[in-house]
Amino acid sequence: MGKLKGKTAIVGIGEVPTGRYHERAAIVCAIESCRQAILDAGIKKDEIDFIIPTGSMYSSPYNTEMCTSRIVEELGLARKSTANFQVFSGGSSTGNILKTAAGLIATGLAKNVLCVHSDKLATGISAQGGIDLFSTAGISAEWEVPFGMHYSAIAALTMQRFMFETGTTAEQLASVCVSNRKWAELNPNAMHRKPITVEEVMASKMLSEPLHAKESNMLADGGSAFIITSAERARDLTDKPVYLLGEGSLVTHHVFSQDTDLTRLGFVEAGQAAYKEAGLTPEDMDIAELYDSYAVYQLIALEALGLCGRGESGEYVQSGHTWPGGELPMTTNGGMLSQGHTGAGGSFAILVETVRQLMGKAGERQVPGARFAIETSTGGTYMDSHAAIFGNIIP
Repeated sequence: MGKLKGKTAIVGIGEVPTGRYHERAAIVCAIESCRQAILDAGIKKDEIDFIIPTGSMYSSPYNTEMCTSRIVEELGLARKSTANFQVFSGGSSTGNILKTAAGLIATGLAKNVLCVHSDKLATGISAQGGIDLFSTAGISAEWEVPFGMHYSAIAALTMQRFMFETGTTAEQLASVCVSNRKWAELNPNAMHRKPITVEEVMASKMLSEPLHAKESNMLADGGSAFIITSAERARDLTDKPVYLLGEGSLVTHHVFSQDTDLTRLGFVEAGQAAYKEAGLTPEDMDIAELYDSYAVYQLIALEALGLCGRGESGEYVQSGHTWPGGELPMTTNGGMLSQGHTGAGGSFAILVETVRQLMGKAGERQVPGARFAIETSTGGTYMDSHAAIFGNIIP
């Protein structure tokens, strides 16, 4: 048995709708998500002893407030909670928060940890501000920023390399957007719910060859939260705790050009570690909740995690296997391509959706009989790869 397998479980989740909300403050997203998570967990708010907010990118002052215990005070937990601290690593923040929170629980340093995120990337900053942010955040200021590197270029370079190595077609990459949108159509919290076709994706504006605009994530306002506790306490709170069964991660680079395998990143090693700790295999996974800031990264994860053979992921998605009713439901909230990209909250939302599915609370998009799910996150210029396996039973 691994160090964390089956020792902790998520018992409550909360989330506000993602989109463009000019009048809704980021703190409202955070507090409402926390309120929902506390109610969902069935605990008293005074039982929360640790709060871990992740980073907010739209506003430095707001981010500082989250670091310096505003959530504690807003929830009326001053002199009750014992700690408030931030864990932030861009899109991989959820993977690192999960490990941190589970470690605190497993070692007895905490009883109930509330993890929360909120951001306003759609309306809290200008369009140019968003462009400037994602032309520099996590990109080497010495070796890449001066030469015009930005995230659309990074995604495009990855797509070109992946297509070259695997034979994946542009249409197959576009089909990832269709798969995600089919799930978003069923998600009332998603920003974009209108059906989309491969042809529409291919006809959208070219951002950076071969990346089309509709293959790019959509910046949004939003927030989400989850509560993690011990497995013993979880069984007293809910009939379907969602246990952390295995996790793995690997840092592969800081400067994008220095990664030696851009079409696998660190997901091979992260996945192997997670499967080993969980005592499960790719064939056991009922759902794949995969980080999707751009379409290509879901295909990379499908193959690197052993869910598809090398060069098979594009055809697999295009054939409908990851759509609603398919054999391997993938990114069932619509992901950042359709639900919306809220900074570190993109991976938060994917983790919350993982728990929602395994608790049987996903409504129209519920995957019948789901027991095990693999969830991923990655941050910066895809500098680190995280894989976690969850289940509503302990194998």
